[in-house]
Amino acid sequence: MTDPVTDPPPSPPAACPARGTPVRLSGLGYQQSPSELYRSLRGIHGPVAPVLLDNDIPAWLVLGYNEVSYVTGHDELFARDSRRWNRWDEIPADWPLLPYVGYQPSVLFVEGAEHRLRAGVISEALDAVDQMELASLCQDIGHALISAFAGSGQADLMTAYAHPVPMRAIVQLCGMPAGGLDTEDLVRDLRLSLDAHEDEDPVAAYGRVQARIEQLVKEKRASPGGDVTSRMLGHPAALSDEAVVQDVITVIAAAQQPTANWIGNSLRLLLTDDRFATTVAGGKLSVGQALNEVLWLDTPTQNFIGRWAVRDTQLGGRQIKAGDCVVMSFAAANTDPQVWPEGHVGAENSAHLSFSNGEHRCPFPAPQLADVIARTAVETLMEQLPDVVLGVNPHELRWRPSIWMRGLGALPVSFTPVLQ
Repeated sequence: MTDPVTDPPPSPPAACPARGTPVRLSGLGYQQSPSELYRSLRGIHGPVAPVLLDNDIPAWLVLGYNEVSYVTGHDELFARDSRRWNRWDEIPADWPLLPYVGYQPSVLFVEGAEHRLRAGVISEALDAVDQMELASLCQDIGHALISAFAGSGQADLMTAYAHPVPMRAIVQLCGMPAGGLDTEDLVRDLRLSLDAHEDEDPVAAYGRVQARIEQLVKEKRASPGGDVTSRMLGHPAALSDEAVVQDVITVIAAAQQPTANWIGNSLRLLLTDDRFATTVAGGKLSVGQALNEVLWLDTPTQNFIGRWAVRDTQLGGRQIKAGDCVVMSFAAANTDPQVWPEGHVGAENSAHLSFSNGEHRCPFPAPQLADVIARTAVETLMEQLPDVVLGVNPHELRWRPSIWMRGLGALPVSFTPVLQ
């Protein structure tokens, strides 16, 4: 493999967009087939491409596997504190990407010793979760959700199953009641905060999420229990309530949205790919293969904004200025021709970047817990509804309008009604 800093790609032709207008990361074509855009950008620009975010704010999109690994592994060059950005004077107060780009005193943005401390608190709180008990909880949640629609013979699995399974699991782990409108509103607001809806306000949605978690932390400070939030509040690090609020939001958002889309994308693969057709019903090996293949080819967190250059530097043959925003495209990196299709994608290969890399990667054991939730959800559905089929032609499926998430807006299915 080449070194992303010392071995830049050949310079593109003078007439190509590299010397003109950067590409916008938006539009229906991008939403439906981002891989086509990534392939085109890689061919024109190499592993690092100039792009435009919402409101035509310029940034760098890192497409190469080596380059994403380099960025995530060199915090001294590409840091997480977004206050370094040299474009803040151009960002409006209602910017759609602001909820997860504007600086928050959370584990997402802090650096150095403070980040290691905060990530350690989260890791210890999550490590106390019994994975067998979590699998049993998810199975119970799955059965309850399926029973609500099994008699109809049809369902939208994204709304009725993929989103509520991880949310109900994670809110229980964090000490919130699993059912009711409160949880459903939380799911909706998390989704809105990550999507680009013209008629919705992601900033307001994020504010509602924060208000609910502030209430949760207040309740757990007064009456702690055996849950993740209480363990974080009671940790010897003695984090402030504000810090715990921000980090619990990070835990819930990172657990629910990516895991829901991991479930949905895996179900889509199982229902549309002939390779799985003969073993899909209860075929646990096939489920495992589907889950892993999705992390490579349809990873739930497709792009992450981002890192900010600490000083002038070079990446993939590009001159990156101090304060420039660097967007890490995990989806593009995972499909980099240097590792795919030459690399073997299967149950034994977990070298994808879907959980990031370096010090700011998903903290242990979050990826394992996400795998328990997703695997249990998919296996439970396939065992309960063995003849489930897609309810529309595959090309009719539509993806969410999100630069962050790769997930379906809906996954309609039909099956033999199950009498309760």
